[in-house]
Amino acid sequence: MDPVNLTYYAVVCGGLAAYSPSLSSRIVRLAMGFGVGALSATLLPAVHFLLGF
Repeated sequence: MDPVNLTYYAVVCGGLAAYSPSLSSRIVRLAMGFGVGALSATLLPAVHFLLGF
């Protein structure tokens, strides 16, 4: 996995999650966003393979 893609998804999702009102604090939202972004970037190649791209 390319670290640039992993970092990109983590930063984008973390930035979006930082402004989400559903979780308690901004730090928790930021950490959850980084986690979701990293997970999505990690799974993206497998999804591309399964879809035949």
